Amino acid sequence: MASLTVSSPAFAAGGTIPRRHTCDGPDLSPPLSWTPGPAGTAAYALVVDDPDARGFVHWVAFDIPATTTAIPEGASGSGAFGEGRNDFGRVGWGGPCPPSGTHHYVFTVFALDRRLDLTRGTTASELRRAMAGHVLAQGTLTGTYRRA
Repeated sequence: MASLTVSSPAFAAGGTIPRRHTCDGPDLSPPLSWTPGPAGTAAYALVVDDPDARGFVHWVAFDIPATTTAIPEGASGSGAFGEGRNDFGRVGWGGPCPPSGTHHYVFTVFALDRRLDLTRGTTASELRRAMAGHVLAQGTLTGTYRRA
């Protein structure tokens, strides 16, 4: 499987996610960019989870247009792509808010061979089932956050 390189102008790989993207700030979804998917990419999907909290899901996004290789800060809720329900029980981005210690947040972008046409509020597990057999490439970016 091909790989995508995922990055953010807001934080370096392995670096601290800025407060503005967390529950301690305005909780804006961070800006992200990735290298273009391989030929045949029809859409992208995104899952952000916290492996330190048993995979707690912070963002589910899908049907991101194939022509898109970057999303700006605060893109969650813009209507530019479909969004699912996070584990806070809300649709869209729910930023880091760890109860204790430093947690890791894995942003995984998937290049897909088709649009998924899922409904608003789709869960990460539903998205993963729908993506099965349709992932052409994927890549990750991990950031960290610790509450003061």
